[in-house]
Amino acid sequence: MRKNYLIITFLFLAFIITQQGFAQSSVTGAPNSQQSQNIEGLSIYPNPVTEGSQVIYITSKKNFTKNIEIYNVLGKQIYTTVLTGKELNISSLSTGVYILKITENKISETRKLVIK
Repeated sequence: MRKNYLIITFLFLAFIITQQGFAQSSVTGAPNSQQSQNIEGLSIYPNPVTEGSQVIYITSKKNFTKNIEIYNVLGKQIYTTVLTGKELNISSLSTGVYILKITENKISETRKLVIK
């Protein structure tokens, strides 16, 4: 009978210790914590793009230099460039749906681009 109490006590303590050891904590403001950041005021227009348009405009509040990556819907990167202004030439893209990955000041954001 005494062995059962020891085993039950041991299992109970082990359960308590593992629950505290594996608990998730949400620490905000920690230097290594991943926080969701968006590019402030990011705008892509026109979207959807009509046939015959050669450029789209990508703007943000701060208008820093942007790295632009364009992916097809299968996830294959088909175009990459560095954008210093606002105009992005899309004449090489055919009709379809694309994913734009825009990186500005070490913050990345993805948007969908539709060309009709």
